Amino acid sequence: MTQTVVTLGAHVFDVQVRPVEAIPEGQGAALVEQIRFGPAGTAAGTAITLAKLGATVRTAGAIGTDPIGDLLLAMLTRYGVDTSLLLRRDGVQTSASVLPIRADGSRPAFHVPGANLTYSPADAPAAEIARATHLHLGGPELMGGAKAVEILAPARASEVVTSADLLAPGDPGVLTWLAPALSSLDYLLPNEEQVLGLTGASSLESGARALLDRGVGCVAVTRGARGALVVTAESEVAVPAFAVQVTDTTGCGDAFSAGFLRGLGLGRSLKESAVLGCAAAGLVAQGLGSDHGEFDLAAADAFAAETATLEVD
Repeated sequence: MTQTVVTLGAHVFDVQVRPVEAIPEGQGAALVEQIRFGPAGTAAGTAITLAKLGATVRTAGAIGTDPIGDLLLAMLTRYGVDTSLLLRRDGVQTSASVLPIRADGSRPAFHVPGANLTYSPADAPAAEIARATHLHLGGPELMGGAKAVEILAPARASEVVTSADLLAPGDPGVLTWLAPALSSLDYLLPNEEQVLGLTGASSLESGARALLDRGVGCVAVTRGARGALVVTAESEVAVPAFAVQVTDTTGCGDAFSAGFLRGLGLGRSLKESAVLGCAAAGLVAQGLGSDHGEFDLAAADAFAAETATLEVD
């Protein structure tokens, strides 16, 4: 089954440092075990894992003409992602983050939004999107729902499956900002904190249903060590996370999105797709960066079949 995905939105160059428990005072220095860099962001990170899992992937967005942009392009190309739809902007840097990663895999971030903020619906490659099977919008809050719907609605009209993941923390104001686009989304792929923060709901299930009431077709929520919850108007399906040694949580949400969307493209059920999403996230979590792991679809399926899961409450 052919699956062609356009991932559109945030492209970030990440620098990861581990382990970091504190920033040295003044001009102090600290020895660490590893410093690494790689492509990331809700469009770029998702694109990489989708490509690993066998989808045909084109990624669209804006990056700078700086050396960071050159590196980002080269890395995406290495994974088989078509970067011909990426626009290069003069006078603005490629978005980048520095991530000091704690021993438990969690990490704060120092971030420059950069060229991501310059992208608009006028830049979107409408004809190429219409020829795809899936459009994944990474970080629609960067442009807002009123603009995002200008990209999503024509895609839906062309029978392209639409999805989105979020970057911003959950807040009712963000939900208002995104509201015009929600009815044009077949799938929304937020994390638990975002769902609860967006909706103000007292439970994840009620929060997901509040988003369905806004017009989203399906909400697939990542819950960290508790796996994922997939909610539609007809059902709620909980899928556990896999028991792995977590090195870095960077890109796990993007990996879940990629696995979930790849499962859908293969005709798998919502539960089976969420299992593939959790498997991709588990594989990425074992190393540094969104692009960690040399795996393909067969390896991800084998991992899911052979690896123990954590208990879901």
